[in-house]
Amino acid sequence: MLQLERYIFAQLKEQILPGRVLILLGARRVGKTSLLKKLSDSFPAESVLTLNGDDQKTLDRLAVKSVENYRSLLGNVQYLIIDEAQNIPDIGLKLKLMVDELPQVAVIVTGSSMFELSNKLGEPLVGRSYVVQLFPLAQLEFSPYENIIETDARLEQRMVLGSYPELLHLTSEDDKIDYLEGIVSSYLLKDILAFQGIKKADKIMDLLRLIAFQLGGEVSLDELAKSLKGISRNTIEAYLDLLTKVFVIYPVRGFSRNLRKEISKSNRWYFYDNGIRNALIRNYHSLNLRNDTGQLWENYLMAERMKLNSYQKRRVNTYFWRTYDQQEIDLIEESGADLVAYEFKWNKTSVKVPSAWKNNYPEAKFVLVNQDNYLDFITGKI
Repeated sequence: MLQLERYIFAQLKEQILPGRVLILLGARRVGKTSLLKKLSDSFPAESVLTLNGDDQKTLDRLAVKSVENYRSLLGNVQYLIIDEAQNIPDIGLKLKLMVDELPQVAVIVTGSSMFELSNKLGEPLVGRSYVVQLFPLAQLEFSPYENIIETDARLEQRMVLGSYPELLHLTSEDDKIDYLEGIVSSYLLKDILAFQGIKKADKIMDLLRLIAFQLGGEVSLDELAKSLKGISRNTIEAYLDLLTKVFVIYPVRGFSRNLRKEISKSNRWYFYDNGIRNALIRNYHSLNLRNDTGQLWENYLMAERMKLNSYQKRRVNTYFWRTYDQQEIDLIEESGADLVAYEFKWNKTSVKVPSAWKNNYPEAKFVLVNQDNYLDFITGKI
């Protein structure tokens, strides 16, 4: 059974320090627990205590918020690992007490829900924590285990079924589809539906499907509200925010330096994983039978570039660019004073730089990304 080395494994080990809390965030099923186990196995067994926030025994053991309780619990432990930490009441205050009073202990926690962990960990652990996000598998992680011919041969499958780690261990396409549909039905909204006051699972799923069909296009909140009868614009906005915080979708804003014709107030929405998007609309057809190949290509490249930028700590701002007269570019990366524009094309066609972009940003670099050079784009060579 193939076990890929996660790209950030070595980075994580360096960031596990006494008196500090390493927070590993990511969607459910992206491999956080497996990564924790590998980290745990790399330490002497007697120096590690592993707890699970889904386990009632863990909740009971941490319930009494006192130095005496935690000193008794930890003993000579050097590494405390807590999986699904968002389920533990007052987890931020409890961890603050631990690292303040037991500074010899290094703490590693995971969570699938950013809004829960941010609220419970953010303020208590200011200056004491470090946050890392884990994504579905990246091409950066596949590359050491396959040659370019194998990568190209697997591209279509990754565009259609995505890159969740468990898919590596499933042999048939039916099994992979069943797995993705299980994520959608059982895991996708688990954190949101557990959040107080969120009850309309059907409306959230309908919203996600609408986003799926508008993949890579500007999304109007008013139009979404009209399509989802009985849901207000403000509720739509709140649902989108929650879906972002549990790592299902993410927005990209329009780029503008206040030129009159540039669109800057709307967002484009993308999925963290193509497989989840396709499972939502239950379309697993091969690319030659689809009318959304260009959308899948754009989503795949955007997600892979996001993984690259995050894992390699590239400090870039990400945008799309479009004018009211329909000139557009798929991705703008801004790093300091540097601008690079990327246009994505599935077919190997030539593309001209939009005149409005060329005239207003003559210093910016323009790159066409197609099947000839996409690997360089998603592994950081361009």
